[in-house]
Amino acid sequence: MEKGSESGACPLAAPGNLVESNADNNSSNGASTKEKDALSSSGELVNVQLKPSRETSRKKLCGYLNKLGIKGPIKTWKSRWFFYDENKCHLLYYRTAQDINPLGSIDLSCASFDCKVENGEGVFEIRTPSRVFTLKATSNQAMMYWLQQLQMRRWEFCNAQGRFPLGSSQLVNEPLAGRTNVVDGEDFLPPVKTPTEAVGLKAASLPAPQTSTALQNISLKHPWTEIQNTVYNMCGSKQLWGNNGNIFSFNEFQERPENPNEEQEAEVEAGCAGAFKERIPEDGRMELRLNWVRKARWINSGFPGLPEELSRERNSMDKVSVLQQQILTLTEEVKSQKELVKLLHKALEAAQQEKRVSSMYLTAAEDKDRLELVRHKVRQIADLTSRLEALEQEKKDLEQILALRDSHIQELKEHVQLLMEKNHAKQEVIMALTEQMARELSDPLQEANTIAAETLYKQQEEIEHLKDDIDAYKTQNQFLNSEIHQVTQLWTSVAENEKALLMKCACLQARNCQMESKYLTVLRKLQEAVPGLPSSHAELVRNLIQEALQWDVKEEAEEGFNLNPVSEYDEYGFMTVPDYEVEDWKLLAKIQALEIKSNNLRSQEVVEKPLRDRWNSVGELSPSAELKNLIRNGIPVEHRQRVWRWIVSRHCSHLPDHYQRLLRQSKSTEHPACRQIELDLPRTLTNNKHFSSPTSQLIPKLRRVLLAFSWHNPAIGYCQGLNRLAAVALLVLEDEESAFWCLVHIVENLMPADYYSDTLITSQVDQRVFKDFLSEKLPRLMAHFEQYRIDVSLITFNWFLVAFVDSLVSDILLRVWDAFLYEGTKVIFRYALAIFKYNEEEILRIHDSVEIYQYLRFFTRMIMDGRKLMNIAFNDLNPFPMKLLRNRRTMHREELEAELCELEQIKAAYVKERAEQGPQDLKEVVSEEEEEI
Repeated sequence: MEKGSESGACPLAAPGNLVESNADNNSSNGASTKEKDALSSSGELVNVQLKPSRETSRKKLCGYLNKLGIKGPIKTWKSRWFFYDENKCHLLYYRTAQDINPLGSIDLSCASFDCKVENGEGVFEIRTPSRVFTLKATSNQAMMYWLQQLQMRRWEFCNAQGRFPLGSSQLVNEPLAGRTNVVDGEDFLPPVKTPTEAVGLKAASLPAPQTSTALQNISLKHPWTEIQNTVYNMCGSKQLWGNNGNIFSFNEFQERPENPNEEQEAEVEAGCAGAFKERIPEDGRMELRLNWVRKARWINSGFPGLPEELSRERNSMDKVSVLQQQILTLTEEVKSQKELVKLLHKALEAAQQEKRVSSMYLTAAEDKDRLELVRHKVRQIADLTSRLEALEQEKKDLEQILALRDSHIQELKEHVQLLMEKNHAKQEVIMALTEQMARELSDPLQEANTIAAETLYKQQEEIEHLKDDIDAYKTQNQFLNSEIHQVTQLWTSVAENEKALLMKCACLQARNCQMESKYLTVLRKLQEAVPGLPSSHAELVRNLIQEALQWDVKEEAEEGFNLNPVSEYDEYGFMTVPDYEVEDWKLLAKIQALEIKSNNLRSQEVVEKPLRDRWNSVGELSPSAELKNLIRNGIPVEHRQRVWRWIVSRHCSHLPDHYQRLLRQSKSTEHPACRQIELDLPRTLTNNKHFSSPTSQLIPKLRRVLLAFSWHNPAIGYCQGLNRLAAVALLVLEDEESAFWCLVHIVENLMPADYYSDTLITSQVDQRVFKDFLSEKLPRLMAHFEQYRIDVSLITFNWFLVAFVDSLVSDILLRVWDAFLYEGTKVIFRYALAIFKYNEEEILRIHDSVEIYQYLRFFTRMIMDGRKLMNIAFNDLNPFPMKLLRNRRTMHREELEAELCELEQIKAAYVKERAEQGPQDLKEVVSEEEEEI
C-alpha cells in the first residue's frame, strides 16, 4: 500500500485521502510492532476511511460514474471509479475503487464541461482539446454536484498555476495586479448538496454498479493494467489487509437468520472462545469459525419440529420437499460438525504442545532454563493480549458500522413508508377521479364534456411535461452560463499572462538588439582604427566583422532559440540587411536594422498596439483630420492595402477595361521606351526578393504596368524612376491594375507637371525650393554646406524623383509613402528636411568637403528611430503651408525658365558663330594636326 501511495496511482490510499497521518504514529519511539499491526487492521482502516479527519481541508472528490465506451459502431456504458488528483488537476478513473493502477486520466486544466437535456438523465460531457468524454451519474443531483466540483477544482488549479514566481520583472507582474483567486460573486447555479450515497469515500464501501455481463465492465484497451489490478486484489491486498482481499470488506455484516435463543448462543460462543483461547498456537494465524457454531445451534434449535411436521403432511409431494429440506439441513449440520471436529483436533494439538512445554519445564535441570521458559510464556501471553485488544477494537468498529447501516436502513424504511403513503393518496385521488369519470360517462348528455375533459387532461399532462422540460433547461442554462463565465475568466487570465510574457520577451529582444548594435558599432570604430593597430589585432577585428555580417538567423532558429530577432526579409520582401559591396555599409545596415527592431519592440505595447486598435475601429474611410493623423503615424500592414486602394480611387476614375486595352496595344505595337524599360527591370529594387531575380513573379507584372503607362501618357512615356514607383505599388497593392492606377495618381495628380519630362524642369525647381527651406529651417547646416561648397541637390534629387525609394529602409519608407499618397509632395519636403535635422549634429562635426559627401552618401542608414523622424517632419518643422510651397515653385520656375532661355540664346549664338567661321577654320585645325604628325 505504501507503494501505491507513493506513486499516486491508488485512489483510496493516496496521501491525505483516507488515513490521516499522525505524528505519534510516524515517530519511531514508543510505537511497538504489535501496536502498528493493530492500527493497520482492516476494521480500523474502514472506520478511518468512513470518518475522515476534521483537519482535512476539503472532501476528496471521488465516486462511481458510468463512462461511455465506443468501439466502432458499438457504444456501451462501463462503470468506473473516478478520483480527482489535486496535484495535476487530472480526473483518474479505475475499474473499481480497490484498483491500484488507473485505466486512464482526463486533464481538466484545459477542459470544458457541458450537459444537455437531450442526452438523458445524469449525462454530461468533459471536452478536452484531444477528446470528448461522456459520463453518466446516477441522478441529476449527482451530475450537477460533479460539474460544480470539477468547475471549482479547475478554477483553483488554474489560478494557482497562472502566477509568476517571485523575482519576475515588474513589467510582467503589472498586468496581473488586482487578480483574485476566487470566482466572482455571480452565482449562476446554487450549490448542490453532496449525494453521499453516490459521491465520496463512503461510496467506496458500497458494491460497484453491476453490468449485464461480467466482461462488459473490463477495459480491453488496458489489459496489462487489468492484470496488475487483479493480481493486486488477489495477492497484494490479502497480505496487507487480511484474508478478505479487499480493504473495503463488509462480508462480516451479512444478515443472519434470527436466533430465538440468542442468549444461549452467546453463552456457547463465549464458552467455545474461552475453551480455545488459551490453546491458540504461537503463530496466531488460526481464525475461529464461530459462525458455523452459531449456524449449527440455529439448525438444532429448529430440528424438534421436523418429525411432527412430517407426520402431519399427507401429501406425498410435501413429504418429499420436507425430506429434501431435512437432507440439506443434515448436510449442513454434518459440515458444521466436521468443522467443529477440526477445531477440536487443533485444540488437542495445542494442548499436547502445552503439555510438552510443561514437561520440558518440569524436566529442566537448572533454574535458568525454567526462567527462560517462563519468560517465553509471558511473551506469548503479551502477544495474545495485544491480539485480543486488536480484535476487540475491530469488534467496536464493526458495531459502529452496523449501527450506521441500521440507521441508514431505518431512514430508507421511513422513506419507503412515506412513498407508500404518497402512493396511497395518489391511488385515492385516481379512484375518485375514475368514479367521477364513470358518473360523467353514464350520462349521455355529458359525452361532449367528457371528450373535452380528456383533451384537457392530456393538455395538462403535456403542460406538466413541458414544465419539467423547462426546469431541466433552466438548470442546464444556469450551468452553461456559469461554465461560460468561468471559462471566460480563465481565458482572460491566460491572455493576461501571455500578454505579460510577450511584453517581457519583447523587452528582452529589444535589449538584445541594442546590445548587438552596440557591439557592431564598436567593431566599426575598431575598423576605422585598423591602420593604427598591430597586424594580429587588425586581423582579429576583420574576423569579428565577417562573423557578425555572416550571422545566419536560420541556424539560430533551428537550435531552438533566437537571440537575434532580425529576420532576413521583412513583410514586403525587402532585405533587412542589404548586400552592399562596401563592407562598412553592410555593417551600418545591420546596425540600423537592429536599432529599428529594438525601437519597434520597445514601442510595440505603448505605441503600436494602441495605433493598431484605433485602425481596427475605423470603419468606412472618409477624409478627416483624425484619418490624416492616423495615416501620418503609419498604416499597419493589414490595413495598408485597403487604405492605398481607397486613396487612389478617390483621385483616379478607373475606366473599365482601360488597362486591358493598353496591354493589348503594347502587345500589338512596340513602344519606343520598351528597350529602356527592359534595361531598367533588372536594376529595380535589387534588395527585394520579389525583384532580385529575372525569374521573379513580379518582374512580368512590372513590365506590363510600365508599358501600359507609357501608352497611357505619351507625353512622358517612360522616365527612369518610374520603375521604382511602380514596384513599390505592386508590393503593397499586389494587383497590377491597382498598381498601374497608383502610378497614374502619383505622376499625374501628386507630382507637378513636367516632373518626369525630358528636361525634368520641375524636379530642378523643387531642388531650389528645398534649398530655400533648408536655409530657413536649418540655417546652421546650410551655412556649413555653403562654407565647404556642398551641393545637396546631388544627394536629394533622387529622393524627390522616386519618393525616397532605395534611400530609406522599408519600415520608414512605407510610412513616408502612406502620408505622401494622402497629402502630396509636401510630405517629401517635410521628410527630406527631417532627415537632415536628424543627422544635423553629426554633419556639423565634419570639416572636410570630401568627407561630407561620403557621409551624405550613406547617412540615411544612420536613421534608427522612425517615430523620431516622423515627429521631426510633422511637428518640429511646422509651420509648413502648402501655399508657400506653391509660391516658391512659381518663383523658381520663372527664374529657371529665364536661365534656360538665356542658355538657349547663348547656345544658338555659339552655333551661329561656329557656322560663320565655316570650313576654313576646320582646315586650319586639320593642317595644324597634320603638321604635328
